[in-house]
Amino acid sequence: MRTKLMLIALLGLAILPCAGQKSGATQPQAGSRVQDRLDVGLLFTEKWSKITNTTAYYFTMPGGAVELSYNFKKYDNRWSIVADVQGETATQPPALGYGLNQFTVVGGPRYTVWRKSDTDPRSANIFLEAFFGGMHGWNSMFMNSQGGAKSAASSWSAQMGAGLNLPLDKKWSWRVAQLDYIATDLPNSANNFQGDTRFSTGVTYHLGAVAVETPLTLACAASPASIYPGDPVTITSTAAGLDPKLNAIYSYTGSGVTGNGATAQVATGALGPGTHMVNCGVKEGKPGKEGLEMGQFAASTASFAVKAFDAPTINCSANPSTIKPGETATITASGMSPQNRPLTYSYSATSGSVSGTGASAVFSSSGAPIGSIAIVCYAKDDKGQTAVANTGVTVVAPPPPPPPPPAPEIAVLEKELALHSIYFPTAKPTAQNPEEGLLASQQDTLATLASSFEKYLTYKSSAHLILAGHADPRGTAEYNQALTERRVNRAKTFLVERGVPAGNIEVQALGANDELSADQVKKLIEDNPELSAADQKKMLAKLPTIVLANNRRVDVTLSTTGQQSTRIYPFNAKDALTLLSPQSTAKQPVAAEKKPAAAPNPKK
Repeated sequence: MRTKLMLIALLGLAILPCAGQKSGATQPQAGSRVQDRLDVGLLFTEKWSKITNTTAYYFTMPGGAVELSYNFKKYDNRWSIVADVQGETATQPPALGYGLNQFTVVGGPRYTVWRKSDTDPRSANIFLEAFFGGMHGWNSMFMNSQGGAKSAASSWSAQMGAGLNLPLDKKWSWRVAQLDYIATDLPNSANNFQGDTRFSTGVTYHLGAVAVETPLTLACAASPASIYPGDPVTITSTAAGLDPKLNAIYSYTGSGVTGNGATAQVATGALGPGTHMVNCGVKEGKPGKEGLEMGQFAASTASFAVKAFDAPTINCSANPSTIKPGETATITASGMSPQNRPLTYSYSATSGSVSGTGASAVFSSSGAPIGSIAIVCYAKDDKGQTAVANTGVTVVAPPPPPPPPPAPEIAVLEKELALHSIYFPTAKPTAQNPEEGLLASQQDTLATLASSFEKYLTYKSSAHLILAGHADPRGTAEYNQALTERRVNRAKTFLVERGVPAGNIEVQALGANDELSADQVKKLIEDNPELSAADQKKMLAKLPTIVLANNRRVDVTLSTTGQQSTRIYPFNAKDALTLLSPQSTAKQPVAAEKKPAAAPNPKK
């Protein structure tokens, strides 16, 4: 029999991993709440007993037991109260020589130490138990220490053990194995104490129902999830599984949180930038007893982010930007805060002073030196963040008094100082001979200019003649640049040789820049007082050649008056054909006069 019972226990342990894999009808949903329930167990038992606790000989007593188990905790299906009624019998085992019947009634707590599913009380489980009660034995021989005997006796009974249950269906479970230690004090002529071991197996029938309910849960959210300090935040709690028959209380903890209903408010004005948490809770129960039982409380958290205020921006300007000593300028600052924080303005200047603290201020140049004055504009919000912009004004010296009217002699000289452009033949002067190319007619024009300008310098010694050289566009840019440099230098050398100080002459080599167009040259021909109508017609017939010739020149400008030389081409000069030729000509020697006795008429 013992071997059979052990095989039954091993079989139960072997199928334990599959326990609970039953049909949906036997599996309550996750989070079920266990209501009051009553189970009835029917067990086959096998007890190993001794006559006394010092006797080495065991004898077995088969029997059975009926137990009632009551789960009395609504939200905790691990504890139950058990009442156990047992009966065993032994028919004259050899060690006794007589029979023995026992009837035991015990009761006490049972605790489930492991369950495959915490929410399903019928899933595979292992339990511990501790019972106490009484035992009655009869149809035996109970001897006392004086040698007397009686056929029946009673004793207290203490029972401790553990067991394994597996579900069969929604009403039945299999008690795979249960092992208990049982202590009694029936008379035995020795110490009146027995320590027995009992193995049990059987089935359990579930009379109570398992109520499958939604678990009490709580979801908590913050809206909006991202704010600036001072913006309101609402915390919303959503509870699921509340019992409508019970009272529910919400609670919140966190900086600035107020409220005790399904929603709460957060005052964020004192919160710094970063992520902030709010702890939310809900508990239910009878008024005044909320949350006292298991499953009557749920908690959650919500978070929101507090962003730092964006720094302000500012633009700054001064009007007018140029003033005289002692004058003022208006400084205008335009600041903006992305979150519309209040702004205050301030100003500073490297010299002078700025008065005003609003968006407009006044700069005074009193005491400021001549030159540029840097002005800085500041916009500061109520959070201490500052924006900076720069502007400035320029203090200029007052204009000098107007010059006195020119002496009559100067006016006469400036009138006589008629300026004419100087013209050169094609490709002259050359790099090999930079002194060539200034023909006789053009030397006469420069000689007249030198004589008049020397006299002019006696009145205005700082006056300058500005010589600007040009070339026709046929050469490369590099070639034309070098060619015009030789032309202005040749004209300057001639003037210096005629007595004009070199320091009063400026030269500019312009290459083919500032080229005269065909329309401009045509207009010059039509306006030339030295040409008759027939001559003009003849010249216009050769306009492309004339255009090239007009661009081989040196223009002259007087620095004091800005007067520029007239561009009257010397068509009537004896060397005009040489000047007009688009081909390079051989050098034509010209007598060099250091200083002519009389200046020729500049218009010829």
